[in-house]
Amino acid sequence: MQTAVGARAFSVTLLDGVTGSGKTEVYLEAIATCLRQGRQALVMLPEIALSSQWTERFERRFGVAPAVWHSDLPSRTRKITWQAVAEGKAPVVVGARSALFLPFPDLGLVVVDEEHEAAFKQQDGVVYNARDMAVVRARLSGCAAILVSATPSLETVINVETGRYAHLRLAARHAGARLPQISLVDLRETPAERGRFLAPPLIQAVKQTLERGEQAMLFLNRRGYAPLTLCRACGHRMQCPNCTAWLVEHRTRHRLLCHHCGHTLPIPEECPACGMRDSLTPVGPGIERITEEAAAVFPEARRMVMASDTISGPHAAAAAAHAIEAREVDLIIGTQLVAKGWHFPHLTFVGVVDADLGLAGGELRASERTVQLLHQVAGRAGRAEAPGQVMLQTFIPDHPVMQALLDGDLDAFMETEAESRRDGEWPPFGRLAALIVSADTAILADTVARDLGRAAPHGDGVLVLGPAPAPMALLRGRHRRRLLLKVRRDMAVQPILRSWLASVRVPAGARVDVDVDPISFL
Repeated sequence: MQTAVGARAFSVTLLDGVTGSGKTEVYLEAIATCLRQGRQALVMLPEIALSSQWTERFERRFGVAPAVWHSDLPSRTRKITWQAVAEGKAPVVVGARSALFLPFPDLGLVVVDEEHEAAFKQQDGVVYNARDMAVVRARLSGCAAILVSATPSLETVINVETGRYAHLRLAARHAGARLPQISLVDLRETPAERGRFLAPPLIQAVKQTLERGEQAMLFLNRRGYAPLTLCRACGHRMQCPNCTAWLVEHRTRHRLLCHHCGHTLPIPEECPACGMRDSLTPVGPGIERITEEAAAVFPEARRMVMASDTISGPHAAAAAAHAIEAREVDLIIGTQLVAKGWHFPHLTFVGVVDADLGLAGGELRASERTVQLLHQVAGRAGRAEAPGQVMLQTFIPDHPVMQALLDGDLDAFMETEAESRRDGEWPPFGRLAALIVSADTAILADTVARDLGRAAPHGDGVLVLGPAPAPMALLRGRHRRRLLLKVRRDMAVQPILRSWLASVRVPAGARVDVDVDPISFL
């Protein structure tokens, strides 16, 4: 890794290793090499909240804090940091995806930590994948790029196999720590009690962990109290008026909230459809509901909720991490925020409440992203001397994702995933571009989408799917339709898109957004 940085030339290396194997220490050594050359280094993290624990680790290693860049910083701080970078006075910057566009005069290294994370894809405004743009920035700067992950994306794995990227793998955990033991709880055979969501085996495992004086974690990748509220009398479902989405109950705020547009209203006392009082009931669990159940089942445990609703930024994340490390917390209850890079040495048990959650919807990368997320959250357990244990609650224990996690054979899973995509020339063996039509009215959206469909390109290796209503057919009050362009890997997609879009007039009140290499199909 230091050799790649020392070469002062463009290169890309995948730093791959099991959770807790010391990947951060390896690329910190690469940063040290970069600094000895008098050049600057950029480290990109998928979550702003992760910067707290990372910056403390960096400061212990180098004796000085790095410059930090993200959207939550005050404008004056961003101005000072921007100027320091431009003048070469900020040797190391750690930041979110927008840090890519800082004016580095002599960039010597770009590190993308957790390179597989979907958070690196900018979905609004100018659409881009910061992981891929980091490679472009490294090429323009003539420097090394390091992509870091315990669960690399299939695109990166294929780039390694084809020789485009170098590969360094760390096969064992640091200091002799062992990987956690993973087991499945088949909810068809051992369900939770009626109205509850924690199955008896998981409850027993948490109790045993707490009795040993160790820390436990419950993981559910869903914010709020319940994802759906319906009327027991008439079946009415509380839906967002601006989006094709159910309103999520946030009981701590006594509000119903749309997670897409932010629409909110107080929880009604009666059904807006039939007028029945006290008939609205929450359906399904969110992180708040699991916290409520945990309080009833583990009343003596000191609990902490780690979710974007409770951890508002790096300072709150730092305070939470310190409390956990100081053993002021017995039971951590978290969403995907807890899966990314945290090091809690006393945490030995992780229970996943709904391991099947990410597999719904049939998206291209659903299995890949689910196995990555669950492997990452499992990796929080047993990172020090005490062995770790992980339990996954599932209704489909025979699913390839569950079996891959149970067997600990992610390589075989990724090979199978690659073969399934290669057969249909789906990414990374083909290229996709999504055209998302949005308009003030459904008729206008249908008209523009129909015109695009009629003008769709044709030819060998070119296929257009759609138009069709988007799964999120109404978003922030705008009606949406989708078309998907699929081409061979060796074909340039941009000229095809330019010619296609130039052939169709888009009237006022409508717009067409283009997403090349989409990771979401909503």
